[in-house]
Amino acid sequence: MKIREPGRGWLLRLVIAFAFAQGAVSMARPAVSYRALALGADARAVGVIAGVYALLPLFAAVPLGRRTDHGRCAPLLPTGVALIATGCALSGRAGSLLEMAIWSGVMGLGHLSFVIGAQSLVARQSAPEDQDRNFGHFTIGASLGQLIGPIAAGQVVSEHADALARTSAAALFVSAVVAAFAVTSLWRIEHRTPAADRTRAGASDRSEGGGARSGRVSVVGILRTRGVASGIFISLAVLSATDILTAYLPVVGEQRSIAPAVIGLLLSVRAAATVACRLVMTPMIRLMGRTVLMAVSCLGAGLLCAALALPVPAWGLGILLAALGFCLGVGQPLSMTTVVQAAPDGARSTALALRLTGNRLGQVAAPAAAGLLAGLAGTAAPFVMLGVLLLASAGVAIRPTGRGAAPPAPAGAPAPRTEPSAEPAAEPAAEPRGARPPG
Repeated sequence: MKIREPGRGWLLRLVIAFAFAQGAVSMARPAVSYRALALGADARAVGVIAGVYALLPLFAAVPLGRRTDHGRCAPLLPTGVALIATGCALSGRAGSLLEMAIWSGVMGLGHLSFVIGAQSLVARQSAPEDQDRNFGHFTIGASLGQLIGPIAAGQVVSEHADALARTSAAALFVSAVVAAFAVTSLWRIEHRTPAADRTRAGASDRSEGGGARSGRVSVVGILRTRGVASGIFISLAVLSATDILTAYLPVVGEQRSIAPAVIGLLLSVRAAATVACRLVMTPMIRLMGRTVLMAVSCLGAGLLCAALALPVPAWGLGILLAALGFCLGVGQPLSMTTVVQAAPDGARSTALALRLTGNRLGQVAAPAAAGLLAGLAGTAAPFVMLGVLLLASAGVAIRPTGRGAAPPAPAGAPAPRTEPSAEPAAEPAAEPRGARPPG
């Protein structure tokens, strides 16, 4: 059965919706940090609140992925938008650090719901050879949101301490309104017939291939599939870097007397460089290959993160963040493609959810560790920690694509892969060749 990719208008509308949703979150995250500072938080408390953002999603990702594997993706999108808007608005009304942490968690749950639905939609409605490109374009929406959100937060939040609580609350209310605009481009975004046919085809092939229960591959089996765990770790490292930059650059700015508007501009410079990277990612893959590109980008990002610990002026931070943003632009879309094409048939949304679980685990552990390090060794220490994490991911990036013949079936499902050359063209995860772009 040949599955034709639907027109790409859905992808453009998904990018627009993601830009609004991510813009709201990117505006809210530094605003949450500033509001927490206004309520008396120190660097350690800011790290805890940033970690709670990921705590609720940590337990919800796999159930949502299982549901999406056997149902529609689109309902998760407006649900996620509603939760993001609620978390932003109620964070602006919070009067204690505990309330800030709770509503930050609601915001994180909404973001997770949106992203699982959106990533699963891209995986289902993209031809295998177009997944690198489409995931790259999809993540441009995130980068656009990360570009605009911090600038908007910096413009709304006042640098005067006596107005910080009021202006940070205003930024959170504005971010709730921005999130609501995401629903305007979600109308009839899912092409249900191709998605359903693709899922059934994968389930049928897996069943005929011998023994694995269609759609119910165990979590351990998915994680033991060659390429999945490494893709998750790379994504975790890259997102942890982005997250801690967003949470801790305001703290660095306070200590170095850099105004919130400048901090917002610096965060947006990083996001703009990420957009630029994703616009040219396809020719970079052709030139270098996915393995080398991922390893080199993680290596460069690690060195640049460690350099942020140096006491450089604001213009120096801008240069470092521009280079860092370009390096960080590679990891997320390519890790999505790696996980999708390595995952067993009928479990791709669950594999993407596991990737997001890894992201959220990193967002819990990394800010907590960053807060502890900041309390013990100053606010430069978290950036050194990020550098080490990204250097480790550069080593991991080489491993899953070292050999092209590794079977993608999980170890828990011993059914042999008997006919890779006879797999239908519409089965992106059935052949490891999908994980090898030219180059």
